[in-house]
Amino acid sequence: MSETCYVLSRPENNRRLPLVCDSPHSGTIYPPDFQSALALAQLRQTEDTDIEALWAGVPAVGGTLVAALFPRCYIDPNRALDDLDPSLLDGTWPVPLSPGPKSKLGYGLIFSKVNADSPIYNRRLTVSEVQQRIDRYWQPYRSALDDEIQSAYQTFGCVWHLNLHSMPQNAYERLGIKTDKPLADFVLGDRDGASCEPEFVNLVEKSLKASGYTVARNDPYKGVALLEQIGQPALKRHSLQIEIRRPLYMHEASRARNADFEKLKLSLDKTLSDVAFYVQSQVRGQNA
Repeated sequence: MSETCYVLSRPENNRRLPLVCDSPHSGTIYPPDFQSALALAQLRQTEDTDIEALWAGVPAVGGTLVAALFPRCYIDPNRALDDLDPSLLDGTWPVPLSPGPKSKLGYGLIFSKVNADSPIYNRRLTVSEVQQRIDRYWQPYRSALDDEIQSAYQTFGCVWHLNLHSMPQNAYERLGIKTDKPLADFVLGDRDGASCEPEFVNLVEKSLKASGYTVARNDPYKGVALLEQIGQPALKRHSLQIEIRRPLYMHEASRARNADFEKLKLSLDKTLSDVAFYVQSQVRGQNA
């Protein structure tokens, strides 16, 4: 495992619940072999900066938090391994690739852009360096998250997963979506109901609205590879993506926390308490 890969924060054993949360895009340690053509300030625009800090209360309510330390624009652990744009490479990838819509926008397994006008590289990447990124960063992160999911599921017979993110104010524009709708404060993604039970999504939405925030579902983010892999509601495996509008807690240009950071964190602590109470009640009901 790379020594700059992820942080794993677990609860005390006697408080443990089948609640596993992960922040795959909040990493700020840029590996020395990145060799980007862009300045660090531009690269940082892709970060979900401080998301792991906003959700630091996860272990206190009985959940586990996995947080990446490496930046998503270096390699994105929230993408599938075949979601790779072959035009980024200077050689042939050894297995078939299936780049999705995000890859075509420049935001796949390996980012090619920070926005439509700012390519990250002035060169092609070697196959071996991409494979090293997978081996040293993507795989250890995914293995750590999978281990926690499987452990919770084996212990309790059920698991709830929160995939934690932030979104830029110009999210619709970045995704190539033309709309006059304002971006919600929070976007809950459950792959249009495929990855999570409705009751849990309702609970999270109600909790956030009680703190005065606006909430949308699957618009414009539905959740991608991790939700598809983990979320199997019929098997009591529930996965929900939570996106937070960045101006709620940061200055987007500088990535610095704004005056509302602590207010938002307190609201999220309350939501975590609501989530923990729900999960605990489900576990008790299952064992009754």
